[in-house]
Amino acid sequence: MTNPNPSMPDNPGDPEHTDPEATSAERAEAAAEEAAQAHGAGEFDPALEAEIEDAFANVDPDHDGDGQVSDIEAQLAERTEDLQRISAEYANYRRRTERDRQGIIDTAKAAVLTQLVPILDDLDLARQHGDLETGTPLRAFADKLTTTLDGQKLVAFGVEGDPFDPEIHEAVQDLSNGEEKVIGTVLRRGYRVGDRLVRNAMVIIADPAGEAGGVGGANNA
Repeated sequence: MTNPNPSMPDNPGDPEHTDPEATSAERAEAAAEEAAQAHGAGEFDPALEAEIEDAFANVDPDHDGDGQVSDIEAQLAERTEDLQRISAEYANYRRRTERDRQGIIDTAKAAVLTQLVPILDDLDLARQHGDLETGTPLRAFADKLTTTLDGQKLVAFGVEGDPFDPEIHEAVQDLSNGEEKVIGTVLRRGYRVGDRLVRNAMVIIADPAGEAGGVGGANNA
């Protein structure tokens, strides 16, 4: 039989047509699942999973306390659990998105600072040759650049006598004789931003001070 009113559904008594709350909850849940799949649902925060379980433990289907769970109460408890899970998944998505956004910012910052590090090398050489005298234009430029990079949390490392660390130090020569190795000469300083390595320090390895071939010996070699 042809439906005389095309705007009306064939089964107007179907719950999906008569229960707007159920329909909206199902759509919200579907949207949350789709967003979670698009952004890596496998990375769900264990802490949030525990929060969800705790919240579910407090959901009492017997809302009116009469000792019986009616169909309405069962549906209400189910919808409450759905909404709690959706809220937790959305919070997890926001945390993950913020973490990814900060990672992109840190990577971009490190890339820019990497391009500026050679300028710091030139300024170090100028300082060693006495070309950064107070009051000169080059000294003013060096001070401004250093202040700007300090504000971006760029930190130099690599000092004579520091323990040698192959993870952050690039050794071009090893003058040490013992098991314990330290930096004898710094050929090029290294830089980092927070925990992110911008550039390794280039060094010559030596023995600790006071030992044969120690720091002083490396410098005099």
